[in-house]
Amino acid sequence: MGRWPVHLSHLRLRDFRNYARLDVELAPGFHLLLGNNAQGKTNILEAIYLLATLRSFRGVGNAQIVRHGQSGFFVGAKTQHAGSHEIKVYWSSKERNLTLDGNPVRKLSQFLGVFRAVVFCSEDIQLVKGPASRRRRYLDLLLAQTQPGYLPILQRYARTVRSRNALLKRRVVDPAALEAFTRELVTLGTQLTEMRRKLLPEITPIATEAYRRVTNAAEELRLDYAPSVRNDFWVELRKYEAREKVVRMTLLGPHRDELVLTLDGKSAAQFGSEGQKRSVVIALKMAQAEYLTSVHGVPPVLLIDDIMGELDVKRRSGFLPLLRRVHQAHSQVFMTCTEENWPQELGLNLQRWEVKAGKLVKA
Repeated sequence: MGRWPVHLSHLRLRDFRNYARLDVELAPGFHLLLGNNAQGKTNILEAIYLLATLRSFRGVGNAQIVRHGQSGFFVGAKTQHAGSHEIKVYWSSKERNLTLDGNPVRKLSQFLGVFRAVVFCSEDIQLVKGPASRRRRYLDLLLAQTQPGYLPILQRYARTVRSRNALLKRRVVDPAALEAFTRELVTLGTQLTEMRRKLLPEITPIATEAYRRVTNAAEELRLDYAPSVRNDFWVELRKYEAREKVVRMTLLGPHRDELVLTLDGKSAAQFGSEGQKRSVVIALKMAQAEYLTSVHGVPPVLLIDDIMGELDVKRRSGFLPLLRRVHQAHSQVFMTCTEENWPQELGLNLQRWEVKAGKLVKA
């Protein structure tokens, strides 16, 4: 793959959060979004992230993104990467449209990876503090953006779990149907486990090194994949048969895996201080950005939502090499700040925007 920089050259919003209309041309480089709270800085980052992943990083559904009093939202963009692409997303409660270069997107796997972005935000703390599903999603997104075959398998697996659970909830369970879904569960689940297992040795050294840079080698961060299936999936499922019929759900498989995060061998969630947890999160997100860079040859667009103000000088300095690398590769960084807390150490080669009441103006 050619090493062409990735950037967003045009962003268009209609009825998205507090933006009635926005049309803006964007150059590569570093964009600083300045303004008071609740003016719409984070909403810009949310729209860009939605273009990359079709989800909000705030953990909300699309209905909550629609501007008050309107029926739907639109996000459109032109992206540059070894040629240009046009992405259009329209959502309302009655209609959903996603097009790439004017063609309807039929499969998510054909879309994910066209435009790549990594977000750093306060919600990321759930990667350490939150349920295992947050850490599984971290692995799933990384694999979906780097291995084209991963997402279709994950989607089929999720459908199989839903169908199998629906069957287990029936008063009388059809043994032949259950056997068929179990066979599918084992086949797809084994593939997912294997792909996740192979990813860990690739991202762990990057995350460990990032943590060392951010904390000045205070402790050692480790990432360990703990699949719920330890040995033969089929054999282990048989042991759960009676329990599954009682609780009426699938109790084993990649949908119950865990990514274990430890600092010097102790659970980061249980024993880490708030500062340590924040450092772990930043290391994980830096690993995500650097792994995407190593696989694709170019950095993703970075979206940094007001986290610099939360970090002390030492942690900020560990973060800067990644920002400089993205900058040197002529990719893009979008960072939200208030006028007081923007990181002066980034230098003066910045494009500053003032965000006020859903309007974006070059500062």
